Amino acid sequence: ICIFLLIFLSRVSGLHVIQITDRDGVPLLRVSQEKNVDFSLMPSFIPTFTTACDQASKLGLGRNKTIISMYSNYQVVQMNKLPLILTFVGSENCNTGHILALEHQVDGYLEDIKQAVNEA
Repeated sequence: ICIFLLIFLSRVSGLHVIQITDRDGVPLLRVSQEKNVDFSLMPSFIPTFTTACDQASKLGLGRNKTIISMYSNYQVVQMNKLPLILTFVGSENCNTGHILALEHQVDGYLEDIKQAVNEA
């Protein structure tokens, strides 16, 4: 699956990291094109995604699937694929639509990981 994620990573210009975590934010898999990009804060905001999704779902608009956060230098797209969370980190100029288009392409590769997390 790492090879496929690296292919997805190369398809989107400005995309730096794709990370798969469990619901609690425990990293399961991470691919990155640039080794010098510092994402040391990633573990601190990944678990808050679950809380943010739960809160957003209370708005009465249905279940929240994706949260997009824009920062001064980066953008973070997090997708709810329970029991997994997919996190994409890209530059501020990265095409968010291209990242969102990866969602259905990645789904098929997540089944084995989902099954392993459910069994654990």
